[in-house]
Amino acid sequence: MHPFTIATGTMHYAQNIFIRIFTDQGIYGVGECSAFPMIVGETQATCFEMARDFAALWKLKDPLNIPERMGELHAFTAYNGTVKSAFDMALYDISAKAANMPLYAFLGGERKRMETDITIGINNPQVMVDQAISFRNNGARILKVKLGSNPEEDVERIRQIRYAVGDDIKIRIDANQGWTYVAARSVLTEISRYNIEFCEQPMRRYNDHLLPVLHRFSPIPIMADESVFDHHDAERILNTKSCSFVNIKFAKSGGILEALKINEVCCSHHVPCMMGGMLESRVALTAFAHFASATDNIQFYDMDTCMLGHKLDPVIGGVSYNGYFVELPEAIGIGADADDAFLSTNKSIIV
Repeated sequence: MHPFTIATGTMHYAQNIFIRIFTDQGIYGVGECSAFPMIVGETQATCFEMARDFAALWKLKDPLNIPERMGELHAFTAYNGTVKSAFDMALYDISAKAANMPLYAFLGGERKRMETDITIGINNPQVMVDQAISFRNNGARILKVKLGSNPEEDVERIRQIRYAVGDDIKIRIDANQGWTYVAARSVLTEISRYNIEFCEQPMRRYNDHLLPVLHRFSPIPIMADESVFDHHDAERILNTKSCSFVNIKFAKSGGILEALKINEVCCSHHVPCMMGGMLESRVALTAFAHFASATDNIQFYDMDTCMLGHKLDPVIGGVSYNGYFVELPEAIGIGADADDAFLSTNKSIIV
């Protein structure tokens, strides 16, 4: 992919793992994850090695008992939510296929209209302005601007982008843990005049004890991202009134099973969620869209992963983009798969 820069570093390629789980009923499920080392601490190589061990654990086991299967992975190793999410996804694909239902219906949802934002990575202000104008001219109505590298430059980035795109475009920002408490409070105050929808993850996760105060004084709503990996995090963050919104990502949560629990906690606190992702292909993106369709509490969509510069699209079926609207396929299960010709060029193993 084309290089993509956020506050914590630059990704030069997508570190993805794709799996298929086969059953004795002639059904197989697909799953995918995308390692993002500076966020989750996993790489493509570590995911591959863990996947080999996970696969051996599930031989001859019931794929429809998802809580039990995922419990085995959690008992085997702590954390490693990214690679676990691929296995979780494949189980849900199998279960939905066995029920002869699209995944969103299997999860109890219905199709809904989902408009994604489009992300502008960190760069010098003029490059970011040019991107913003290009996206706007291409029909984008929601921009997600990456910040967090330098507080003064961040204010200037937003000032110039807002001036360039006008007042009709929504702008949301994501600092990816890049600011200190003092910097966050200063930047959020300064840019509040530019009509910002919300700010994702202004500070490092280890500064979560400062989030309640920042949230209380910030003129811009706060969305927790890296501060919420699982439903225990969600309870902790929401009980302290640390944010207005939560970003759910399978690569953090370990997949759909835990994501459902996070969303349940958020619903109980009347906190809307966003569906986000890392750098997955349209396989995982399709699963994201199914999950987002399954709950009304997911009200924001950051599903531009495959519009951010992937040079290849090795996916059969799956979601499509109608402008900036994400549309689900007419198929049972997830409804997406990887192209075998592409897979033959990759390192693989059968367990």
